[in-house]
Amino acid sequence: MIKRSLTLTQKRAFLGIFFILPWLLGFLFLFVTPFVQSMQFSFSELKVAPNGYELNFTGLDNYNNALRVDPNFNRILTQSVSEMAYNVPMILFFSLFAATLLNSKFKGRPLARAIFFLPVILASGAIAAAQSAGLIQLTGSSQIAQELGEQQNGFDPMILAAILDNGGIPLWFIDYIVTAVNRIYEIIRSSGVQILIFLAALQSVPSTMYEVAKMEGATAYESFWKITFPMVSPLILTNVIYTIIDSFADSQVTQYIYETAFTSQNFGLSAAMAWMYTIIVSIILVVVGVIISRRVFYYN
Repeated sequence: MIKRSLTLTQKRAFLGIFFILPWLLGFLFLFVTPFVQSMQFSFSELKVAPNGYELNFTGLDNYNNALRVDPNFNRILTQSVSEMAYNVPMILFFSLFAATLLNSKFKGRPLARAIFFLPVILASGAIAAAQSAGLIQLTGSSQIAQELGEQQNGFDPMILAAILDNGGIPLWFIDYIVTAVNRIYEIIRSSGVQILIFLAALQSVPSTMYEVAKMEGATAYESFWKITFPMVSPLILTNVIYTIIDSFADSQVTQYIYETAFTSQNFGLSAAMAWMYTIIVSIILVVVGVIISRRVFYYN
């Protein structure tokens, strides 16, 4: 009997299937039923009954109410998409810059890496839940650290804008830089996971490439754009997708959808908003993924 050995492509395909298998099983057993129910709710009027709930089919009325009748949904949705378009480039640039610095060899590097990831832990829901339950209390220094994200501590954005304007920089770019500096705490808080991903990518780059480039007389700037950037480009795509999803996962839209369902008790309208929000996010992810994937360099 002749045994057929798997090709490298087939082995990689099976490896990919095994990698997503836990997610696939969780999706099939935990999320398929809620997905179908939410779609059904979006086309119906849900009324709470003593034995559960009753559904009255209303067609596209919930979608029409969300887009044309509700006074806040369109505004909040547009604002969330605009904030995402602002935040994603800033977070990616800062994450790659910080990861490049943290990847260099210096004393206290583990402590510096922990400090950059600390805002992610402090901003997590676990800390907030423990504080609200009375398990932990903020000390004076912790209270000050928390208020840093809410106050600018005397920072005047007009000074920075005037300095950049004197350099002949376009006004749209000045506005973008000032916005980034004004929201530096939010950027740092949202960059911890991305920094770790970029660090993993930087550490996987063969050191022999830098040695050959140095022997050929390449500068550090040239080595970054000719070696580092192409080698980490697959992880740039990963971080872009992750950052977009992360920015939409805890936005004003999700909070408004939650309030519509559990405060206003309008579950059908809430389900319609959720599905429109999901479709818009999916379209953005597909478009961004297709555009960036064309520039990604894969090293085999």
